[in-house]
Amino acid sequence: MRSTSGEHYIALDHLRALAALLVFSWHFMHGGPNPPVSLEFTPAWSPLIFFDEGHVGVALFMTLSGYLFARLLEGRRVLWSQFYWNRALRLLPLLVVVFAINAVIAAWQAHDLRAAYAFLRTLPGGIIFPGWPNGAWSITVELHFYLLLPLLLWLLRGNVGALWGVLALAIAGRVVYYAINGEVQSVAYWTIVGRIDQFLLGIIAFHSRRRIVGKTWLAAAVAIAFITVYWWFDRRGGFFLNGGYPSPSRQWILLPTVEGVSFAVLIAWYDGSFAHRRGPLSTLLMRLGEYSYAIYLLHFFFVYELAQWIHTRVIDLSNYYVALAVSIAAFVAMLPIGYLSMRYIERPFLRMRRRYTVANEDADGHFTATQSPNSHCS
Repeated sequence: MRSTSGEHYIALDHLRALAALLVFSWHFMHGGPNPPVSLEFTPAWSPLIFFDEGHVGVALFMTLSGYLFARLLEGRRVLWSQFYWNRALRLLPLLVVVFAINAVIAAWQAHDLRAAYAFLRTLPGGIIFPGWPNGAWSITVELHFYLLLPLLLWLLRGNVGALWGVLALAIAGRVVYYAINGEVQSVAYWTIVGRIDQFLLGIIAFHSRRRIVGKTWLAAAVAIAFITVYWWFDRRGGFFLNGGYPSPSRQWILLPTVEGVSFAVLIAWYDGSFAHRRGPLSTLLMRLGEYSYAIYLLHFFFVYELAQWIHTRVIDLSNYYVALAVSIAAFVAMLPIGYLSMRYIERPFLRMRRRYTVANEDADGHFTATQSPNSHCS
């Protein structure tokens, strides 16, 4: 669906599809009690390293979110009550369905309706702490970003440098947390304490895009450095095996920042350096990006079992490269599920959106155009 103003950012849909694919493939290969691919394996140095540590897709989602809202809100006055109304319409309908399904599963497995009630009682805490199921902990982080967004935009009025100051405070906070607790992974990965870096860097990249767009050498240098860092991270044990979980490694103090810087530069470069058209591959990626929210939340219900079924009955998935190829095919096969979710659960509520930005008058008395967001990318 386009926004009410007709805005549609094809490039950002492509990147959203990639983020969802990274998460899906990671769970397909490494998720569940008996994952088909060993966590000890490290693929050869290449972009494929990101699929072996596919949780990095969450960092891409969040950096993309900061970049997108910076693009949508630049030079406009925001009606915050309507902004939060639109965000609720975008996120809550499918989230409520996911919660309901989990409650039914809890009651079914326990053969007791009280299990459903016990599950539902845990949900209010998920507004503050990352406890919601089906990866919805990341929605909690996103909600915290929305609450901070008015402050961030106010700081941005003065200078982008103010956001760098917030970023420095976030890093300092993680240093202090590590000094007290001997680990920082638990907050750097799961909470706004670490994820704020990625939102901030997405915003900064949009406002610094003139220094990035068209500079392929810069994008290539950042990509090479990022691949190297993640290859090293994966060889040291990655998310789970670097001293156990939560990891005592200090690398988690700066890992969210490294992810945010790398993705921010690459997003701005990809978004602004090409004319993105609607060819067959572009359209496929666009649809996967449009349905990425549904794919992200719903794949948890079956992805582990699907991988095990294919592994035991169809093809041996213990080879990383074979498993990756099969996971990509399984991800594309999620299109019908994403379509049904969009049509019957998400889209009816998206029609209730309201404009939440108004034109700003410039120094010459002219007004900028009013804009409201693309429903599936914001």
